[in-house]
Amino acid sequence: MAHIKRFDHVGITVSDLDAATAFFVGLGLEVEGRTFVEGEFLDTVCGIPDSRTEIVMLRTADGSARLELATFVRPDHEPGSPTAMANELGLRNVSFEVEDLQGAVDGLAADGYGLVGGVGEYENTWRMAYVRGPDGIVVSLFESVG
Repeated sequence: MAHIKRFDHVGITVSDLDAATAFFVGLGLEVEGRTFVEGEFLDTVCGIPDSRTEIVMLRTADGSARLELATFVRPDHEPGSPTAMANELGLRNVSFEVEDLQGAVDGLAADGYGLVGGVGEYENTWRMAYVRGPDGIVVSLFESVG
């Protein structure tokens, strides 16, 4: 029995909502909205009494995917592993197809974000690179080749 109706979004908790938003806007995502959430609903869903979050919802230009960035106003966020590698359990990466991989990597480098490894090419089909963004978020960027 299928329970999933559709994919809606991926949510990521960050410490600096403005920096994370700027990072993803720099990649080409658009801000859909920004709001605070608190009260019985949030306390029930996340299981943290008296919590308050600020959320930014982003979407791709074509509207095909959304990304929710959230920061906890209270209680304070718990740090994750900012240097997590691909073999650590948990969210591995958020992936986006780009028109110009080297241009995207260079633009992020100018903003202080670097590659996790290098730029790889898979069977003359596509090129990919992992970039580590704010709070250690790994973003996979790829472009078609050939």
